[in-house]
Amino acid sequence: MTEQMKIDLKLSEFPRARLMNEVTPVERLDRLSDRLGIDLWLKRDDLTGLSFGGNKTRQLEFYFGEALQQRADTVLITGAVQSNFVRTAAAAAARLGMKSVLQLEERVPGMGEQYYQSGNVLLAKILGAEHMHFPVGEDEVGADNALHERAAQLVSAGHRPYVIHLGIDHPPLGALGYVQGGAELGAQMSDFDAAVVPSGSGSTHGGFLTGLRLSGVRAPVYGICVRRDQDQQYARMEKVLGRLAALMDFDPAIVMNGINVWDGALAPGYGQVGEGTRDALTLMARTEGIFLDPVYSAKTFAGLLGLLDAGVIRKGQKVVLLHTGGLPALFGYQDVIGPI
Repeated sequence: MTEQMKIDLKLSEFPRARLMNEVTPVERLDRLSDRLGIDLWLKRDDLTGLSFGGNKTRQLEFYFGEALQQRADTVLITGAVQSNFVRTAAAAAARLGMKSVLQLEERVPGMGEQYYQSGNVLLAKILGAEHMHFPVGEDEVGADNALHERAAQLVSAGHRPYVIHLGIDHPPLGALGYVQGGAELGAQMSDFDAAVVPSGSGSTHGGFLTGLRLSGVRAPVYGICVRRDQDQQYARMEKVLGRLAALMDFDPAIVMNGINVWDGALAPGYGQVGEGTRDALTLMARTEGIFLDPVYSAKTFAGLLGLLDAGVIRKGQKVVLLHTGGLPALFGYQDVIGPI
C-alpha cells in the first residue's frame, strides 16, 4: 500500500462532504523564476472550484461532513468582515441545501465603507446568509460563545444547528483537508526544496505539513504569519499539530520538529496592507498575470521574498508557493491597495 493510499484510508474514517475539484494544478511561474533566480512553482488552491475557490473549501469538506452526519440544517461560523472562510461556508451551505449564519468580527481597524459592503460581504449576501456582528477581533472563546447563543435560539425555533468553532480547543477537522492537500502535492511533485504557506488559524499550515510528512516528503515548510507574531504562532502550531496527531492517531514527533514560522511580512498587522504586501501583490500580477489577496496570499508571497532576501531560501532552489485564493477580498480593499 502506498503512502497516499494509507492517508486516503485514514481520512476515509471521517465524514466528508465533497465540495471541490479532486486535484488542483501545480504550475511553474517561468517569468518570476527567471527574475528571482529560483525554480518557483504555484500550487493553485485558488482553483478549488466553489464560490471563487480558495483553501477554505478543503477545510469545509470535513466540517460539513460532520454537519451532514448530524443532520444539521444550519451552519454557524465566525470570522473577519472580509473572511473567505465565512463566504465559502455560505456557498457550501447553499450547495448542500442548508442555511448559514455568519458572524463578522471587528479584526481590522480603520477600514472604510468598501470593506463592509463589497467583496466577500456582498457575495455572502447574494448567497442568502444571515449576518451577525461581533465587536471584538481577538476573543476566540467569546466569538464561539456568541455562535452558541444563536445556535440555542435556532434549536428553540426547531432547527438543527452545527457550529464551526474558531477556538483552538476544538478538534481541528479543517486541518484534515490540508492533510489531503499536502499528500496531493507530494503525489504531484515530491522533489522540491521548500514550500511556503500562510499560517493563521494553523489548519492549512498544520495539515499541509502533516500531509507532506506522512507522504515521505521532508522539504521544509515555511509558514508565513498573517495574524500573530512568530512566537505566538509557533505555540499555536504546536497545539494544532498535537490535536491533529491525536485526531488521526499518529506520532506527533513526525511533525513537531518541522514547525517553521516567519513574521517578517506581518506588519502592520492582520488584514492590513503594508508596502511589502502591496509590492508582492503587484509583482505577481504584473509578472505572471495572477492575482493574490491582500490578507493571506500576498503576505505569503511577500514572506517568500523575505526568506529569499534573508538567504533562508537560496538561489537555484525549487520552491512551491501555496496560493490560498481569497480574491473577492480585493474588492473590499480598493481604498487600501490603491492608488498603484
